Amino acid sequence: MLQTAKLIAFAATTNGAEARRFYEGLLGLRVISDDAFALAVDANGTMLRIQKVESLSPPPFTTLGWQVANLAEVVDALLERGVVFQTYPGLAQDARGVWRSPSGAQIAWFKDPDGNTLSLTEL
Repeated sequence: MLQTAKLIAFAATTNGAEARRFYEGLLGLRVISDDAFALAVDANGTMLRIQKVESLSPPPFTTLGWQVANLAEVVDALLERGVVFQTYPGLAQDARGVWRSPSGAQIAWFKDPDGNTLSLTEL
């Protein structure tokens, strides 16, 4: 039924201006619209609607992620822009926060201004 429907992803923010600075300015996503209800950005053909809310308790797990061709290149570019990558106890991460999973995938995590956990994965 939904296999041909276009997916829309959702996140939330308590500060629309700061979310726009992050998603547009730091991550480079094109803004589709920005109104009182949500900031919508184009994430490579998928609309990401960042809902503007009064309060937010970000979940303790990854909410959004991107598959990238060259993780080291993207991590380095984001580090240059001031993005801070997360490290987690029990995971053997390198100095930049990159973890190699048992499958061989490389993953790095970072947070948006509201504390939502985002990830980058190179398969």
